[in-house]
Amino acid sequence: MAKLKVPSAQHLARNWLDTSAKVQKGLVDLVKNPPTFSYIALFGFVRDMLLFGVPREQIEHAIRTKVKREDVRGYYLELLPLIADHFADEVPTFVMGVDRRYYAAGRGLMVPFDPPIVYGTREGMVFPWFSFWKSNPLSDERLSLFVTMIREVLAEDPDLEAADFQILDFSAPKGSKIRELKVIHASDIPSLTEARKIEMLEIFAEGYFAAEMELGAEPSVADEKEAPSDPDQPGLFD
Repeated sequence: MAKLKVPSAQHLARNWLDTSAKVQKGLVDLVKNPPTFSYIALFGFVRDMLLFGVPREQIEHAIRTKVKREDVRGYYLELLPLIADHFADEVPTFVMGVDRRYYAAGRGLMVPFDPPIVYGTREGMVFPWFSFWKSNPLSDERLSLFVTMIREVLAEDPDLEAADFQILDFSAPKGSKIRELKVIHASDIPSLTEARKIEMLEIFAEGYFAAEMELGAEPSVADEKEAPSDPDQPGLFD
């Protein structure tokens, strides 16, 4: 039996669809065809740059020598210049991790939210959120849903509430295969109305639990051999 894990806040927003039946189908498809790698290692590179001043060349060497899979190595090397250029002029006063938080998404569904880092500048605290999808990044109502959820989480922590919440979108523009970094300031994104937020979360929660039931009813099968997957395919538990 394939198991459905609780999605992160970002993946909830990206996998939201306008009916619970569509959400259910999308989640079942993701469980049956999961991504086979994670971008989590990149967060460590960012910490090394900001906290220890590790140069880009040293990180690139580590990727080339220590990341065994050629496709994953290529994805990391594709992103590294954009990440390094963005943080090149930052001289943080501090860099720290943030404990996991949970967002109540309805019907008992507690969605994890794992901020990779926050760091301080002379202007104040910066909270960067990394979006590494190459295509179909969060936009429009899905982006507003994500920002609305995170604003509510941050509002519970006086230290984080005042942080400059930035979404670092590393996607390729439509019609292009070349990634570009787009910095989205959450303050520029409109929040959903309370009614619309509840409606969207109800749709997702209903689809999630329907997918869980569907997968739970299937007989157990042996795991198939892992194969490289499309780097754009969203994982559920980053």
